[in-house]
Amino acid sequence: MPELAIERPFALSSEDVAAALGCLPSEGLSSQEVLRRRKLHGPNSLRMRKAKSPLTILLHQFKSIIVWLLAAAATLAFLLGDLPESAAIVVVLILNGGIGFFTELRAARSMESLLRIAEVRTVVRRDGKIRRINARDVVPGDIVVLDAGDIVTADLRLVEASRMLADESVLTGESTPVEKSTETKAAEAEIGDRSNMVFRGTAITQGAGAGIAVATGMATEVGRISEMAQSAEGEMSPLEKRLDRLGYRLVWLTLGLAALTILAGVVRGHTVGAMIQTGIALAVAAVPEGLPVVATLCLARGMWRMAARNAIITRLSSVETLGATTLILTDKTGTLTENDMAVARYLLAGGSVPIEPGAMSVAEDDCLIAAVRIGALCNSADPGDGAEKERRGDPMEIALLSVADATGQPWRSLQECYPRVADHAFDPALKMMATVHEDGEQYLYAVKGAPESVIEVCETALHADGPHALDPVQRKEWLRRQSEAANDGLRLIALAMKQTGTPNDAPYSGLTLVALVCLLDPLREDVPAAVRASLDAGVHIVMLTGDHSATAAAIARDAGLGRGALRVIEGRELRGLSHETEDDSLRERILSADVFARVAPETKLILVRLFQDSGHVVAMTGDGVNDAPALKKADIGIAMGQRGTQVAQEAAEMVLRDDAFATIIAAMRQGRVIFDSIRKFVVYLMSCNVSEVLVVGIAVSGGLPPPLLPLQILFLNLVTDVFPAFALGLGRGDDGIMKRPPRAPKEPIVGQPEWLSIGLLGGIITVATLAAFGLALFWLQLPAGKAVTVAFVTLALAQLWNVFNVRSTQGGVFVNDVTSNVYVWAALALCVGLIGGALWVPSLAELLDLPHPGGSGLTLAVAASFGPLIAGQILMLLRVYPRRKVGERAQRTADKA
Repeated sequence: MPELAIERPFALSSEDVAAALGCLPSEGLSSQEVLRRRKLHGPNSLRMRKAKSPLTILLHQFKSIIVWLLAAAATLAFLLGDLPESAAIVVVLILNGGIGFFTELRAARSMESLLRIAEVRTVVRRDGKIRRINARDVVPGDIVVLDAGDIVTADLRLVEASRMLADESVLTGESTPVEKSTETKAAEAEIGDRSNMVFRGTAITQGAGAGIAVATGMATEVGRISEMAQSAEGEMSPLEKRLDRLGYRLVWLTLGLAALTILAGVVRGHTVGAMIQTGIALAVAAVPEGLPVVATLCLARGMWRMAARNAIITRLSSVETLGATTLILTDKTGTLTENDMAVARYLLAGGSVPIEPGAMSVAEDDCLIAAVRIGALCNSADPGDGAEKERRGDPMEIALLSVADATGQPWRSLQECYPRVADHAFDPALKMMATVHEDGEQYLYAVKGAPESVIEVCETALHADGPHALDPVQRKEWLRRQSEAANDGLRLIALAMKQTGTPNDAPYSGLTLVALVCLLDPLREDVPAAVRASLDAGVHIVMLTGDHSATAAAIARDAGLGRGALRVIEGRELRGLSHETEDDSLRERILSADVFARVAPETKLILVRLFQDSGHVVAMTGDGVNDAPALKKADIGIAMGQRGTQVAQEAAEMVLRDDAFATIIAAMRQGRVIFDSIRKFVVYLMSCNVSEVLVVGIAVSGGLPPPLLPLQILFLNLVTDVFPAFALGLGRGDDGIMKRPPRAPKEPIVGQPEWLSIGLLGGIITVATLAAFGLALFWLQLPAGKAVTVAFVTLALAQLWNVFNVRSTQGGVFVNDVTSNVYVWAALALCVGLIGGALWVPSLAELLDLPHPGGSGLTLAVAASFGPLIAGQILMLLRVYPRRKVGERAQRTADKA
């Protein structure tokens, strides 16, 4: 039996679709036929990405070039018989891999638990009977029965539709429910215009009906987008790229220094074997063993901080990526807005009345009282137990009930005062509905519908002193007000009423126009402040939505997007767009836009690529299925945990469990702090390592004995480097860090200013260490072994005090971001204790080959160690003023932009 598939079922009549799929809408499929089709098509489920295995996560920890460089050094040391050095480097590798492994494993398992969803059931016709089955068992040709509140479990071509509305925001991004019918549509109709179809994952908000399952599983629109998301190539994070570039530079630096030193030593008369051992020492000295460990720990701490703020990070480096973000592409529905409807204002004959939650009062406004009453009476939403969260139905009708509650006219009280005696269901042709209620000796007709339709059948309009005749001029004025509000992105409905002596009167004649109700999908409360914080940080925010341009523009203005005039581009202008487009004018318009309205999922993906190609680091937020491909392609995808679909969460690197947009800004700040911390401790580590290389290289080249041995260097790198560097990574960051413009996307961790600092700081530590070594040899006349101990202590302490030389230039000499970091003081205390242990614990001193140099040798070492600190602070003071001016100019430039 061939696989069943129909091209464009929305362009065929329901009878033709039923015939093509071999089913009868009144009877459904037989049980035997269902078994055959299930075997052919498989379960009605999506293929999600396979969970990361522990082995995959473990192997990911060893992809860094720095890790491979350390592994090569360990192997070489082992082959030459230097087992302590080899073992120590292996310990570093295991430590780094273990931290990264358990952190990523924790994140992966958090995501897997988040993505577990309850079993979904659905109603179908089979063998002429109504049955409730597991949604996984739906097959093509099944007749699925739908009612208000149901989640659609397959793509269906409707064969029955009674007053049906569907919420398709997860698929199209359009916030308002879509009216459904069985009428055949044009073959070129876009997904948002296929009103005779309902799609997997969407929800029925009103009415009832039935449809033929024309696609299941991965063949559905949701499945197609899921496949697109899984095939979209993920990008390496900016931090991973920078660390890789730094690693490659270190490889060549290490090889070059080792080769030069070996050559210089051989020329000076040292043996080749001794020089190879010295080369290993230089390789160990040049590579910052602590860098992978400290970077991983710093990122892990940021990740745990974000978890405490209800944000799950699925990839460790994504914490820092947010700090590098220059552009946020954000979905509108459910991300900037509540994905709900709320009444914004009532347009009455006497003027406009805004609705503000918590400040409702209609006691003295008879027209507003009447409008609220009509909206609550002419309503088919299920009120539940009266609690807003328990209500079901059209979000617009639920919004009308909420306003009635807020104004002291709850639905149950109104039903007691005005018992419903008749219903006139929504008529798609007339675009109106009506309910009839007892009102003392008379009957109240409450009417609701499209403004143009209701205004046309009204004879009067309600004013403060009673109904006034509605002449053509006034009708035109009401329509003008309606059009003006619609251009502000509001959805409008009209309310009308009449009173007669019979419940059997014609519902849509002799009506009095009461009000036009303006509704909107409201902004989330925290969004304007979050947008302001993003703009202050120099991050451009662009909205992508499937909604109409007027609605999107209104929300964008309220959120505070854009600088000056809002720039909006319609999706139809982007048809046929490719990320390789050569139209410079269109590309420029796209890159400067604030809002993209009516965009298709494929277009979102192309826009992400365009912005990335232009040099942006792109964060993409979203919650719908239609966002998934772009979430996967972006530098960091951010999905909503509460409203977000499973497909979107699978594609994202970050999931917000509380859906709070403000959490993104907190994560962005954390990312910037982490990058500053990483840069700070890289400068610290590299300046310390450069000093080790220069001390050994200069001494050997000058014919002196090596002032440091390989194991001593490794001890320094593991003890005196790692703990202060990690303490720097625990700093809380500069208070003004979110007032700076974003750093350039291609800016390296170690740029020209940082290399200059590394060279200067490394140089002055080298001078101090060699001076102490020379004085110990030629002034104090210490043996070579004890002189090496003096050099070791001088270098160790000088490196510890060097932590104060990487402070921010914004602080003072005694009060700054380093001196106020309690972790730094704790690290220094620990490291001084460990250095003391290396001198006074016999077994450790013997292992490191550190004979005690005596009181004079220690005094010399301690005194010389403070030289680099004093020199470094003098250099900092000389550079403070010009660097601060540069920062101020950068900030003024960002403010103007």
